[in-house]
Amino acid sequence: MDKYSRHFAIYAVLLIGFLPFLLAAGSSAQKVETVDGVRVVHNEKGGLWGKNPKVALDLVRKIGDIDTDDEHLAFNYPSDVAVDATGNIYILDTGNTRIQKFGPDGKYLATIGRKGQGPGEFISPSGLDLDEDGNLVVTDTAQMRLHVIIGGGKDVKSIVLKDERIYGVRSLGAGGYVGRAETYSIPMRNQPEKKIGEMRLFRRLDLDGRVTASFGELADFGEALTNATGNASEFDVDGRDAVTVSFNAQNRLEKYNIDGKLLWRADRPLNYGTAVKKKGSIDRSGSGISMSAPEMNVCSKGIAVDGRGRAWVVTLQRQLKKEEEVQTSMMWVGGAGGVNNVSIKTEGNTELRMTDAFKLEVFAEDGVLLGEIPLTHFVDVIRIFGDSLFLIDRERGVTVYQYRIVEK
Repeated sequence: MDKYSRHFAIYAVLLIGFLPFLLAAGSSAQKVETVDGVRVVHNEKGGLWGKNPKVALDLVRKIGDIDTDDEHLAFNYPSDVAVDATGNIYILDTGNTRIQKFGPDGKYLATIGRKGQGPGEFISPSGLDLDEDGNLVVTDTAQMRLHVIIGGGKDVKSIVLKDERIYGVRSLGAGGYVGRAETYSIPMRNQPEKKIGEMRLFRRLDLDGRVTASFGELADFGEALTNATGNASEFDVDGRDAVTVSFNAQNRLEKYNIDGKLLWRADRPLNYGTAVKKKGSIDRSGSGISMSAPEMNVCSKGIAVDGRGRAWVVTLQRQLKKEEEVQTSMMWVGGAGGVNNVSIKTEGNTELRMTDAFKLEVFAEDGVLLGEIPLTHFVDVIRIFGDSLFLIDRERGVTVYQYRIVEK
């Protein structure tokens, strides 16, 4: 071997030895630190994929439309979606107090449930999932119940949640359920306000609806209504029953294991601030009570975890313009035995369907931002089943978009 060959061989060995470090330096898109024993990931803009996302979305179909004449597709505030083992699609049509069942081809098959207070009857259904046995699990917030619909509607088991309202319940593979707890506590006159440090974000329930665990710390914004808005969140459960959370008004994502232990926390660059613009207030002067909502920017609208453990977060690229905003109000009317009617009303420019305000951010199962995909329409809810990704526009187009995840 001549001296040039020897020099080249030495150079090659050195290059191979340093290659992992060079690759790591070139692909670094986050700063990771440990705070109080918890992994904290500070992601950088663009994520690891940069301008070349490793996934894409293909639109399969749209189900429902505010202008349709087909009563089966005329949704009113659709809030959730689930897909069973054979590919049937179930859409929770909250405002119409029903579940609409569609085949894998998107054709209408059946209606499940109706308005009422009996078994399998709903007042204000807010969450839909499938348990390990393929039964539909419906969260009815107004009734403080879970409805387990067995055999596609042949039988129903009602689980009464006695202590508090639980939202968006998801089934656990290990048995039982997990759901969001209330993030606000407005005490009656002359009663002490619940301390923020005593509250938790989530409740774990057994199959009978009893609370077996509480976890997730709330951030303290110094005022009850601001705490409620600031700690509002969405979550999803993966194949290991871990809970991944995105906060609506905080630059904060978290993941908890099956026992409620915080595994990591993550943030990412946003094009707007997350400081409280104006705190909420509660006025108890006289015999009445008046409340003023806080003013905060919205960061995200939903989260779903795919089969690879990746978290897909619906994130706002910018805040909505005034002409893009809508407001939805829900009025609960009580009667003998509790709430017996809920009315939903959306006001604003509901004719607008398209916008560039939203994007999907994809995070690895360890909190590292992989990349992002721009969206072209409004989004309020996201769910993933297999390679099918669903986005719901529940307030404007009142449409469920079904996409196929394509791995590049």
